[in-house]
Amino acid sequence: MMNARKEEAAYPLDEALRAQKALRELAGLGPERFPIAAFVGMVSDEIEILRKEGRSDEEIAGTIAGNSAIAITADEIAAHYSPHEQRHAGK
Repeated sequence: MMNARKEEAAYPLDEALRAQKALRELAGLGPERFPIAAFVGMVSDEIEILRKEGRSDEEIAGTIAGNSAIAITADEIAAHYSPHEQRHAGK
């Protein structure tokens, strides 16, 4: 008997970004840009885990800056971090 609920496919972030980039190029749009507040909101799951591991916001900011062109400070992370309850409300 086949399961009535088919498992939904899931894809890694790099694949989703690659597809979005191709669609934006096809549409004649430039890269999507995010203000720091939105970016920190997007990575708040990762920030939460790193904080629980004892990582400081300074270390997190350094990792972001060292691995991307995103200029961010520990103060910006603290100011824009989205708590778990806000990120997962209604789930």
